[in-house]
Amino acid sequence: MPSNTGGEMEVMKGYRITGGNPLSGAVPIHGAKNAVLPILAAAAVTGDCEIAGCPDLSDVEASCRILECLGVETRRVGDRLFTKRVSEGEPVIPKRWMSAMRSSILFLGGVLARYHRAELWLPGGCSLGPRPIDLHLTALRKMGATLREEENALFCEAPHGLHGARIRLPFPSVGATETVLIAGSLACGESRLLGAAREPEIDDLIAFLKTCGAHIEKESEDSILIEGREQLSGGRHTVIPDRIAAATYLAAAAVTGGEVTVCCRPDHLAAPLDLFRAAGCRVMKSESAVTLSAPRRLLGMGSVVTLPYPAFPTDLGAVFMAAALKADGITAFTETIFKNRFRHVEELRRMGADITVMGNTAVVAGVPKLFGSRVRCTDLRGGAAVALAALGAEGESEILEISHIERGYEAFIPRLRRLGARIEPLE
Repeated sequence: MPSNTGGEMEVMKGYRITGGNPLSGAVPIHGAKNAVLPILAAAAVTGDCEIAGCPDLSDVEASCRILECLGVETRRVGDRLFTKRVSEGEPVIPKRWMSAMRSSILFLGGVLARYHRAELWLPGGCSLGPRPIDLHLTALRKMGATLREEENALFCEAPHGLHGARIRLPFPSVGATETVLIAGSLACGESRLLGAAREPEIDDLIAFLKTCGAHIEKESEDSILIEGREQLSGGRHTVIPDRIAAATYLAAAAVTGGEVTVCCRPDHLAAPLDLFRAAGCRVMKSESAVTLSAPRRLLGMGSVVTLPYPAFPTDLGAVFMAAALKADGITAFTETIFKNRFRHVEELRRMGADITVMGNTAVVAGVPKLFGSRVRCTDLRGGAAVALAALGAEGESEILEISHIERGYEAFIPRLRRLGARIEPLE
């Protein structure tokens, strides 16, 4: 049975934000959280690796603790993370680390492929409502695994190892795509994945696995051929810049009427940049950077629908909602991925926001002013939205439970300060 020891990862933290100050300047962008986490899961079954551009996040720390349970030592030098297998480890992941983040389920495929069995708890993380792992489990069953669930624990076996399979995803799930890529790289035979997710983070995981000797070929945008290998080597890889973090700092300029430059891949931000332009912002792109210059007051953005890449991402819905709060006009946000993406709405209302929620749609009517208030971060992206709203509000806001933000944004507060934000820790 998986261990039930351990405690809560999060520490209650808070800051006082004084709004009304236009942000300006340039801010560095760390490696993508959504790319490095599956890469670390894959590192459980590769040789020794050097991963550059690895962000210093609490989710990364949780992944490193899981790797150590599996016999892989991790060492950080600046933004480089080194992994080295020092023991055989055990295919058992304690509840403490599984419950620390939702993406911990990504370890399942690799652990099954390596050990032919796995024991783990159902994953935790932000309370965004049900994010079923059925697609992960269905894919692994097609590859020869047997799985059973008991009291929120998963017991998985593949006595003869995983084998290749033809897998069609009914929805382009990022997590299920990553599970198949990792498991298929060590399965016996050939796997063909149809209906795969197309996010840039998928391509980054493929690049990492190929660096470690995996044979993977994209036959089309959503069709991937994986030829399994008996083992994978180590390798060196640099994680792509975090497109969600980049867009969040650009949104900070939009909220405050400032001008901010981020180093990123502009081609990964096509849909968000189009929306910034619709809001009246001036967007200037180079090969590796984007500068956003915001008007004194934004325009309503009309209808915003979250969909799989390359459409507008669910991880930016809350952030753009913060930008819409004082815009001239209406913006309607329709969430199609998660059921509980609007938990932050009540916190924004405390600042004077006019938001009406109807099912999976939140309609924002711009107001003349927002006012400082005492609010909390409800989850990672909702927390970022609350912080941005505070930057655009009059007076002081107290932001509590900011540890949610630290799951996905490296040095979030110092980087906002670098742009001119007035932020102090609460006593």
